[in-house]
Amino acid sequence: MDFQYGERELKRKCKGPDVAELQLRLAGFRGTVPDGDFGPGTERQVMTFQSDFMGVAPTGVVDRATMRAIDAFAQRFPIDFKALKCRCGECDGFGKRRFKGSYIAGKPKVEAFHRYEYPGVHRMLLWAARAAFFYLPQHKFVVSSAYRCSLDNQQHGRSSTNHHGKAIDLDIPLLPGESKRDDMLKCDLIRGRLVETAHAQIGW
Repeated sequence: MDFQYGERELKRKCKGPDVAELQLRLAGFRGTVPDGDFGPGTERQVMTFQSDFMGVAPTGVVDRATMRAIDAFAQRFPIDFKALKCRCGECDGFGKRRFKGSYIAGKPKVEAFHRYEYPGVHRMLLWAARAAFFYLPQHKFVVSSAYRCSLDNQQHGRSSTNHHGKAIDLDIPLLPGESKRDDMLKCDLIRGRLVETAHAQIGW
């Protein structure tokens, strides 16, 4: 029997779409693949969230209190979806679902070169961004670039596909008196945090 997220307590050996949803929502807390199988990686996610965000002794069990805390986490770090939309003026903000199964010519047929315009920004990415906001409260983040459809790429001479729903760019504006070196140090700090807590990878 498949359960919807929030219908049952989740712990080791649970399987189903509700586990996959949990894994997605905790993407920034020792992220794991959202495969719907509650194993040691998912337990580590839960324990990290309970310890770091909730400030309680971690159990690795997703009870009602933990689910309420995940909801509170989302409310505390809202996502401005207007800032995520494509600015081409032609699509609805998230492409037109063009080029599914089409890849950049001369490149391997892997996701990095898949030209498909996904109908939105991957939710796992947004949950991981929330965790970055949580772990680095000393910085003010702004979305510098989000969805860019094929037409927007054409208008600006780009061929990349990472912004077809698979990436967003975050920036931390420089404070008065800060230099380009300060900017680079901040970027390195953010990358390091995402690698550590979201299991992100440098490069594609």
